[in-house]
Amino acid sequence: MAVKKAVVVLKGTNPDVTGTVILTQENDGPTNAHVKISGLAPGKHGFHVHEFGDTTNGCMSTGPHYNPEKKTHGAPEDEVRHAGDLGNVIAGDDGKVEVTITDKQIPLSGPQSIIGRAFVVHEGVDDLGKGGHELSLSTDVLDIKLMDILKWTVARIDADRCKECRIDYQCRLAGSLVRVVLE
Repeated sequence: MAVKKAVVVLKGTNPDVTGTVILTQENDGPTNAHVKISGLAPGKHGFHVHEFGDTTNGCMSTGPHYNPEKKTHGAPEDEVRHAGDLGNVIAGDDGKVEVTITDKQIPLSGPQSIIGRAFVVHEGVDDLGKGGHELSLSTDVLDIKLMDILKWTVARIDADRCKECRIDYQCRLAGSLVRVVLE
């Protein structure tokens, strides 16, 4: 039985926000992601694997959600979703998250491996593709504020289709997948 392991180190623009994601996968089974983050505001935060592992410009350089099958945005339990759609993590009153996510769409090897990509924790809630707006299915609406000001991920916004949207990326933290250890 081959067990693959990988480690993600999360560092954000706010030095108080840090975390790790320990990934394990047995053979070709689902991947377990043990997530530990501290320093977040209490509440729900969108959590995704993004296309690029480049975090040199924070979340701006990580690109859109990882989506090798070119599907629409959705929740982790949805049959149709981006591979990188891992839903929301919930920070307690102490700002900490500790959760294990099991997912078959984030393998550690093979043609759709997530090795070399970035994990991102957003400041706002992910609407899971259920926001009721056509762009909700192509990307995640991170927050809906008063006066219908929408926040979209910059990498996927089509300014001509959404002239009234305010582009404000609201990414709290990004980390790259740094290494893989095979046992």
